Amino acid sequence: MCLIARYLEERGIATIVVGTALDIVKFGAPPRAVFFDFPLGHGGGPLFAPEQQLAIAREAMSVLENLSEPGQIVNLNQTWPEGDAWKSAATDESADDVRSPRDTTPRYQLEEDQRLAEAATGG
Repeated sequence: MCLIARYLEERGIATIVVGTALDIVKFGAPPRAVFFDFPLGHGGGPLFAPEQQLAIAREAMSVLENLSEPGQIVNLNQTWPEGDAWKSAATDESADDVRSPRDTTPRYQLEEDQRLAEAATGG
């Protein structure tokens, strides 16, 4: 999503990336982004919560209208309806979720991808 946003911005189309994984949004370096700490896959808000979904969309559009400095990520004032219990479940290795735990180590398909990413970020 961040690559698409940068592509569109270069062509004069304003964008806003909505993300729920701050590390991924930061690494993607979109022109403008909003973040809220929700479970992955819920960037539009919780299921069956149209009022909160609309609030998220309105907040994101407000940021798009008012944010002039590129590269900023704005934290939206949104909370997951059931609280933070989902965070424990997401890291519970005894649960049904058998994915590897998230870490901050970038992975690349090709060595050239790594070289380009490091050159772009000064790393």
